[in-house]
Amino acid sequence: MTTEIRPFRKINRKKTKEISVGKVKVGGDNPITVQTMTNTLTTDHKATIEQINKVTEAGADIVRVSCPDDKSTASLKTIIKHIDVPIVADIHFHYKRAIEAAENGADCLRINPGNIGDRQRVSEVISAAKNNNCSIRIGVNAGSLEKDILEKFKEPCPEALVESAIRNIKIIEDMDFSNFKISVKSSDVFLSIAAYRLLSKKTDYPLHLGITEAGSYLPGSVKTSIGFGNLLLDGIGDTIRVSLSDDPIEEIKVGNEILKSLSLRSRGVKIISCPSCARQAFQVIETVKILEKKLSHIKEPITLSIIGCVVNGPGEAKQTDIGITGGGKDNHMLYLNGLDTEKVTTNNMIDKIVAMVEEKVANIRNN
Repeated sequence: MTTEIRPFRKINRKKTKEISVGKVKVGGDNPITVQTMTNTLTTDHKATIEQINKVTEAGADIVRVSCPDDKSTASLKTIIKHIDVPIVADIHFHYKRAIEAAENGADCLRINPGNIGDRQRVSEVISAAKNNNCSIRIGVNAGSLEKDILEKFKEPCPEALVESAIRNIKIIEDMDFSNFKISVKSSDVFLSIAAYRLLSKKTDYPLHLGITEAGSYLPGSVKTSIGFGNLLLDGIGDTIRVSLSDDPIEEIKVGNEILKSLSLRSRGVKIISCPSCARQAFQVIETVKILEKKLSHIKEPITLSIIGCVVNGPGEAKQTDIGITGGGKDNHMLYLNGLDTEKVTTNNMIDKIVAMVEEKVANIRNN
């Protein structure tokens, strides 16, 4: 009896329309982008600029800021002078905030046209977006559906979220505007997955994935990974935001790790490591923690395997750029491009690995 060997699965992304969010292209054949949102007061220029630059360094492609009042939208003028990433202005109800944000330099407006007001107000927002090369995200949320849609479906459900999205798409299309993306978010994983799958069948506009109000770091990361994983494996999703009750930097880290795990993005060092056991010849867990900190600044795609013994170590090392396999009597084998190169002791192992990674990065940059 023979076992059928299946080829590795390659994700076939649905090709959506390409839009521009400032200098970043979303949809089409472009990489999936990772977003987050500041939790500072937008009127606090210094704190907001500092946080935006930190999340940008961590790997954010796009950053959203809250604009609940005219002082916040006015702050955008100052903020955009000191950052190097597209800014999305988060607008909920007041159409004038959207107009101000577009005029003050926002690259995208997060709105729900159905909540903005009558057709004239929506038209003014669209005109401001057109005149200032500003894109739009239609943000449909299970917690804030239009009253008539909620009455029709009795409760938030995939069909309700998608009906709201299609309604808002038509409003914008009727005003001859197409530079927009859409989200249909819920805190319920099953509801979100079903809504995005249904919407993906009905439109070719780029989709912004989100499991809203996902929770604190650990449960929120797990919840989001399940939701995003299902959709991304189906080829659905052009830009993502992990919504955690935590530092925005953690949202970026989790978002990038989700994409890296599916080989959809390859930013930074990807560490493959064992959970450690009695066979380990060095402290794997502590070693990995130290290496993550020491290599966190690396942006180039590097794969690194840290395996504590020779059971799986050589096999994993042959599949990564750099690898270490624990050996007896404090002699551990280092691998480079799948080939064993030299033995190192526990005391100089971390420094040697860091030096090898830095050297490989330098070669990548020079070539």
